[in-house]
Amino acid sequence: MSKKKIWNSNAIYTFLAILVGFVVGAVLLAAAGINPLVAYGKLFTGVFGKVKFVTWSIIYAAPLILTGLSVAFSFRTGVFNIGAEGQFVVGSLAACVVGILVKAPAPVHVLLCVAAAMAAGALWGAIVGVLKVKRGVNEVLSYIMFNWLAFYLSNFVVNLTVIHREGGGEATKDVAETARIMAPQALITATSCTAANWGIVIAIVAAVAIWFIIKKTTLGFQLRAVGFSRSAAEYAGINTNRMFLTAMAISGAMAGLGGAVQTLGMSGRISQFSSQEGFGFQGITVALIGASHPIGCIFAGLFYGAMKYGGGKLSLVNAPAEVVDIIMGTIIIFIAVSHVFKKLILGRAEKSKGGKQA
Repeated sequence: MSKKKIWNSNAIYTFLAILVGFVVGAVLLAAAGINPLVAYGKLFTGVFGKVKFVTWSIIYAAPLILTGLSVAFSFRTGVFNIGAEGQFVVGSLAACVVGILVKAPAPVHVLLCVAAAMAAGALWGAIVGVLKVKRGVNEVLSYIMFNWLAFYLSNFVVNLTVIHREGGGEATKDVAETARIMAPQALITATSCTAANWGIVIAIVAAVAIWFIIKKTTLGFQLRAVGFSRSAAEYAGINTNRMFLTAMAISGAMAGLGGAVQTLGMSGRISQFSSQEGFGFQGITVALIGASHPIGCIFAGLFYGAMKYGGGKLSLVNAPAEVVDIIMGTIIIFIAVSHVFKKLILGRAEKSKGGKQA
């Protein structure tokens, strides 16, 4: 591979951004009087020290991959989905309600919960799309407002008598066992992780499906065309309003699926929120690290999930877990400005090449 291709690749800038993020984290840890090598050693062993830790990291990653897919899909189709948080919340809420109120055998019950979650997320995204197409309401503002609507709607439903947990506690009842997506007992025993579930498998299947839609279907071509240039797509005869609504619905469905995976796999219930959990916003980070590529989101989600889980172990060496947020924030900043470095590097390479030819 030529040097030009290497420096033109998004992967190299993502790797450099991650490296810079850890360097910045190390500097701040050192400034706080904490040995960065000790802290990062604990972070590493906190993820890879035991099979149980690796399993927990994967469990943390699954919903992040799905919210990352939600944002990445919208990016690829020219839509900035800052509403994945609200779509995640209504998805988890729909899965929880169906998991509690509906009675069905195990495979059917899971499918009903997942379908309800995806439909809720898709609807939440499509409503914003309709407001944009029909009334010209800015989708970013609508998404932010709908995040809060989802937040308070969830808290309202949690406290309904038929849903609320009996015997106290600000949470819903547990979903039925037939609605859970737990791994076989043999795998739970082998990993020593009681929360092991099929979430990562669902996330990978969803990523492959989104990749196929974008790359191999007429719908994907039309969506990408609208993302590249809406006016050019209209000139080519593509119904851009319909594509816009479709993109928002599919994006919302992915975030809703993330909510279902979190509820049916890990928590088994929904607690009353005191603040937004941040899965949707973390999905933006996953999408950026994954270069808005569906397969890239798998690896980015695994990385973020490992950082979230391993970061919880930093307190054992008196290091603040917030250093993980600083590292991730730094990574995003450098990814966001990577196009500037790309132009500078490639421009210098072109000048150097031109000078040699002269």
